[in-house]
Amino acid sequence: MMIFKNCTFYNEFFEKEFGDIEVENGLIKQIGILNGEGRDMSDFILIPGFVDIHIHGCGGGDAGDADSISLDKMTSELAKHGVTSFCPTTMTLGTEKLFEIIKVLSDYKSKKSKIAGINLEGPFIASSKKGAQNADYIREGTIDEFDKLYKNSNHMIKLITIAPEAFDSCDFIKFASQRCTVSIGHSNANALECKNAVNRGVRHATHLFNAMTPMTHREAGIAGTMLDDERVMCELICDGGHICPAVLRNTFKILGEDRAITISDSMRAAGLGCGEFELGGQSVFVEKDGKYATLSDGTIAASITNLHTEFKNLLNFGIDFKSALKSCTINPAKAIKEDSKIGSIQQGKCADLVFLDENLNIKEVYINGILA
Repeated sequence: MMIFKNCTFYNEFFEKEFGDIEVENGLIKQIGILNGEGRDMSDFILIPGFVDIHIHGCGGGDAGDADSISLDKMTSELAKHGVTSFCPTTMTLGTEKLFEIIKVLSDYKSKKSKIAGINLEGPFIASSKKGAQNADYIREGTIDEFDKLYKNSNHMIKLITIAPEAFDSCDFIKFASQRCTVSIGHSNANALECKNAVNRGVRHATHLFNAMTPMTHREAGIAGTMLDDERVMCELICDGGHICPAVLRNTFKILGEDRAITISDSMRAAGLGCGEFELGGQSVFVEKDGKYATLSDGTIAASITNLHTEFKNLLNFGIDFKSALKSCTINPAKAIKEDSKIGSIQQGKCADLVFLDENLNIKEVYINGILA
């Protein structure tokens, strides 16, 4: 049992509050003015742990490596940046490789940042919007393949990205959406195809604006259709390169404080500086002071950022504190239906706590009440 005394923190409603927080058995037991001694945290600002639901790798590790050593690298790197929960994300790969990755991810016991679920980015996407995905493994989605992957993950698959126009996806969406969140992305769908997919059960947009049909003044495309539909939550890569600050400001105005989800979409190079790296079997490059990794032809491949950096970016771009914080915490938790456990500071939830200084730099991170 531990008591953090004199905390200035953001409560379950993401309003600033002052009080003490008692932690026991990895959970928040009590919040209030509590009796008993504890550690004085009056010099810090307390926020919930960040939740990154779309991340391929960082710190030299990648979910696609399918080994615990790589995952150890990822979880340690994430914990340093206040990411207390995450969804390791696969690439478009062959069926056998996906089964291998999912087996490792579902069996892994984290020593630092914890796995909240598994994110399948593909392989049922559109070749025309593949981005850095490997075209050799793109295929039509089938209920049978998804069901086998889902069952072999011990039901840990929480998110899957598809291109609904790339195959006969009607029954697939209805089936998959009863088991996880179905997202549209890496897709060339027009506005009508996108709207039909939402009506069938799609509730999520994968890295909005990137690798999808754009919004124009005559055709809403995927970007405009998903922004317009209040049933949908939208991922945003907020590194300042994937989406320009002006577009982010306008997007947050439309989405409000409850529909925006900040993701890193980072790969193994995150935290390692410049050089040549591997992503989904392809070589990618990070230039000195670069904002993201690229393929050899210059195509943006993945980011090299983290949620703490993006949170501060959003504030610098003019996004209000509450909206920025919710986009990094409770909103992603809701998207994968884990918000009863993580994403906010609330009695009964996991004691995933990030203490910041006055400049919002990370000082201490607790995961399930344990100092990371």
